[in-house]
Amino acid sequence: MNTRIPWWIKLGAKLVLSRLPIGYAVWQRLGLFRHGCMDTSEYAIQVFHSHAEKTRGKDQLRGKTVLELGPGDSIASAIIAAAHGAQAILIDTGRFVRADIVPYLELERALVKRGLRPPDLSLCRSIDDILKHCSARYMTRGLVSLRQIEAESVDLIFSQAVLEHVRRRDFLETMRECRRVLRSSGICSHQIDLRDHLGGALNNLRFTERIWESEFFATSGFYTNRISYTEMQNFFKQAGFEVEVTGVCRWAALPTSRNRLAKEFKDVSDEELCVSGFAVFLR
Repeated sequence: MNTRIPWWIKLGAKLVLSRLPIGYAVWQRLGLFRHGCMDTSEYAIQVFHSHAEKTRGKDQLRGKTVLELGPGDSIASAIIAAAHGAQAILIDTGRFVRADIVPYLELERALVKRGLRPPDLSLCRSIDDILKHCSARYMTRGLVSLRQIEAESVDLIFSQAVLEHVRRRDFLETMRECRRVLRSSGICSHQIDLRDHLGGALNNLRFTERIWESEFFATSGFYTNRISYTEMQNFFKQAGFEVEVTGVCRWAALPTSRNRLAKEFKDVSDEELCVSGFAVFLR
């Protein structure tokens, strides 16, 4: 996250740029409005393996179904899952993946170097070809897509810095749907980033709920749901999960002055506000 540009300039620029009649692919090529780094082979492998190893182990995925929430710019997880003998379901709120298949051929080679056996992608000419070779599904209607997944059909659900972007109004229902599709023996692994996505602080808490949750702000490429550490755990529990926090990152002091926060956040404790991110298992 580039913190050299002031957060308010980033916010203003995205409010303007997101209104221009330019497709996401163009912004993607320019390095703007990117959805994560899963289109980088080593990063994608590291993320996938980190979630798999923390749960049931990456060597225990054969015959399993893995669901990734928010794959962003890449279907890398479909290839990595297939290399482990698993099937993947990738769910996002739009079709954001890169059309260029070259990065996936590079990912295939990287997996082979690690001693894995990914599908042969040499004859693939499109993203859909790759998905077919991996027996994977890529669904792009968010919560609507999640509702279409069969109950108790998924063994592992994971996300990497994604849950903070789920619209606040949809968060609890999204978690309930995850609970519905997860097998009784399954597990969820999520890495959650509670910083604002403008300057890595708490600048998103400067705005009232009316402004922040408006369609104008929420569709401008910087939205986070502002659900706090404790509140998010409560949502997980309401959805029917057992919650195990496996790691917490904190600021030593508030990164944004309390007197700059909107009224609804002024009484939140420093202890709560200083949690910048956490990792969690859900069963």
